[in-house]
Amino acid sequence: MCSSLVLPVQASAIKQSKGDYEDVFRQLDEDLPTPNVYRNAAGEPGHEYWQQQVDYQIKATLIEDKRRLEATQTVTYTNNSPDTLKYLWLQLDQNYYKADSIASRTRTFSTASELAKSVNGKPTKIGLNTLRSQQFLADNEVGYEIGDVSINGKKLRATIVGTNMRIDLLKPLKPGKTTEFTLDYAFNITEQKAVGGRSGYEHFPKDDREGGNDIFQLAQWFPRLHAYTDYEAWTNKAFLGSGEFTLEFGDYDVELTVPADHIVAATGELQNANSVLTKVQRQRFEKAKNSKRPVFIVTEAEALDNELAATNKTKTWHFEAENVRDFAWSSSRKFMWDAKGYQQTSSERPLVMAMSFYPKEGGDLWKKYSTESIIHTMQVYSKYSFDYPYPTAQSINGPVGGMEYPMITFNGPRTELQDDGTRTYTLSEKRFLIGVVIHEIGHIYFPMIVNSDERQWTWMDEGLNSFLDSLAKREWETETPWAREASDIVEYMKSTVQVPVMTQSDSVLKLGPNAYTKPAVALNILREVVLGRELFDFAFKEYATRWKYKRPTPSDFFRTMEEASGVDLDWFWRGWFYSTDHVDISIDKVYKLRMNTKNPDIDFARERQIEQDKPVPMSIIRNKEEGLKSWVELNKDVTDFYEENDKFTVTNKERNKYNKLLKKLEPWELEVIERAVKEDKNYYVLEFSNLGGLPMPILLQLTYKDGTVESLNIPAEIWRRNAKSVNKLIVSDKTLTQVEIDPHWQTADVDLNNNNFPRRIIESRIEAYKKEKDKSHLKRDIMQDIKTKLKSDEDLESEAGKAA
Repeated sequence: MCSSLVLPVQASAIKQSKGDYEDVFRQLDEDLPTPNVYRNAAGEPGHEYWQQQVDYQIKATLIEDKRRLEATQTVTYTNNSPDTLKYLWLQLDQNYYKADSIASRTRTFSTASELAKSVNGKPTKIGLNTLRSQQFLADNEVGYEIGDVSINGKKLRATIVGTNMRIDLLKPLKPGKTTEFTLDYAFNITEQKAVGGRSGYEHFPKDDREGGNDIFQLAQWFPRLHAYTDYEAWTNKAFLGSGEFTLEFGDYDVELTVPADHIVAATGELQNANSVLTKVQRQRFEKAKNSKRPVFIVTEAEALDNELAATNKTKTWHFEAENVRDFAWSSSRKFMWDAKGYQQTSSERPLVMAMSFYPKEGGDLWKKYSTESIIHTMQVYSKYSFDYPYPTAQSINGPVGGMEYPMITFNGPRTELQDDGTRTYTLSEKRFLIGVVIHEIGHIYFPMIVNSDERQWTWMDEGLNSFLDSLAKREWETETPWAREASDIVEYMKSTVQVPVMTQSDSVLKLGPNAYTKPAVALNILREVVLGRELFDFAFKEYATRWKYKRPTPSDFFRTMEEASGVDLDWFWRGWFYSTDHVDISIDKVYKLRMNTKNPDIDFARERQIEQDKPVPMSIIRNKEEGLKSWVELNKDVTDFYEENDKFTVTNKERNKYNKLLKKLEPWELEVIERAVKEDKNYYVLEFSNLGGLPMPILLQLTYKDGTVESLNIPAEIWRRNAKSVNKLIVSDKTLTQVEIDPHWQTADVDLNNNNFPRRIIESRIEAYKKEKDKSHLKRDIMQDIKTKLKSDEDLESEAGKAA
């Protein structure tokens, strides 16, 4: 994506006039890349769209006692681009942990303000987690050990640049041609609990086995080709931890040699079940295809037996995967394994095997909900995108709290061991598991199939997926606290740490609210407030199907949503994705107007009533209290016409003037006046100001004197000529008593105090939230449990990518 995408909107704003007028509804053409033959103006892949194909054959060995992986791979690279390539770039993500990596050398400790708060005149303290990370990295060799890189036995020059490696080809690779090279490599697997990250091992020292046991979760474990794209060429930005990955699709043939008592879960389909599973286990797998509830392939008893085993033998598990952009796997003797078939109507993939792998620590929580959550996710996501296209969908329990790969996800929640030996879980832990499984399985759709560039634009997978997972969570449990609502983003929207959503991933200050919550809330507002469900769902599904197995950019998403819905949304993308403006619409004044009919018999009576409704001046009140008599009262014998009639008394002079006016009017003018007089409606002018800068629809709730309530949705285009303040005329038969903006908190308005006219005492959002929960008869201790223990999906994933 071109660099202009990350500029603040003000930097590229066109000066519209000599004043301070800014057209917030101007088109995004100045910010988006120019449409071309690869990506057209409708947001579709162009007629010359291309992407590379990268196929892998890998043979890897897990050396458990050394916690080490050794492998060799053959890569077949097909150049579908129109360019001739002289070299290839690969990702060496394990080098992230090396002391000389950019990530290590630029890792900050804390901000100056945080230090100032924590010090208070005393030396700064270093936490145990930080010390643990430092000690592990000091005691262990980390990063890749790269062996020979060759083509047909001829060694290639390889240049390592931090987390990247360039290999120079023997001869340039022309368009449409293929090359094949072989690479040997090894690395020591990191302890995930010590250094963080999206993969690693977890040690269980208390297992009744000499040396304990481990769960290995292997991701970013093989040198992977960087993507070569039409919009950026090589996407070889260094891996710094937050920005994830952009990869090419290909076919995988992978052989994994592990201890013989291990169970392996991996991307793809197992090719040699006869060699690695017993006959009974294979029969259970067949039964699981049509079972109502998950069937154990490896039972808890078998897993517990494996935990105690000691063997020097190995087994090789063989997996194949077609048309995937990555490959991950997990291995442990601790795993039990359950499975259930999910039947789709899709002719492409009528049966998907939903499977879960977990140790005894997963307990009943995993037995009941992991695999069922997988299937629920596919059911919901398929409605809004496309049927699940792969043969398996898996959830693996291990050290990584939440992470996704093609057909396989790593998820963290577990049960808690009690003093009596039983395992229990809280409501928050249950929701944590269901929520994280939905989120991570959802990622198989976005970005594992709709292949956005995670290194650049975290929101394109996390934000879209967070929006969809909130729909799935609502369909799992209606009254759930999980879904991302507009009120969830208010504090971030008005904070000083907010940066535009279109900021590059590694530069975002608060990744969770920026890449997950804000875009998810924005899409929910777009669906529920701006477009409506029918238009939104059609456009979103169009985006998903257009870019299935392809690589969309932000402009492709923006253009598709606009083109397919038929609604101009440039103002929405600019406000929510390119700026740090927030929503704060104020109702400042309400004016009540009456029609001036020019008929003195009507207008004078109204003017008299207005005069009578005015408060009596205090001087008159006090004069009466003192018994003071006016001259007129004291001299009642001196009177005339005006003593008996006020200034609003109609005379023939006024009536004759009115009749002359009527003769000058056109028939249609007379008709309009007569109808208006007969209907005698109320005319109200509502005065609004946009204090937050972000144009949004104005959602009104109008309350009338008779107790009736009316809702009115004013489109955002009301701000098109003046983005700061507008007036709106409301015509009604009824008497208006109260106006409220956004009564259901749908727009993320940051200040509720100016949302009502007349003004009223506004409770805090927290107090209002508590009241709603009290109405639902939810116990306060349960809510407190949720608040303290339930981690959000974005925290899980952002933490997973950080080293201490």
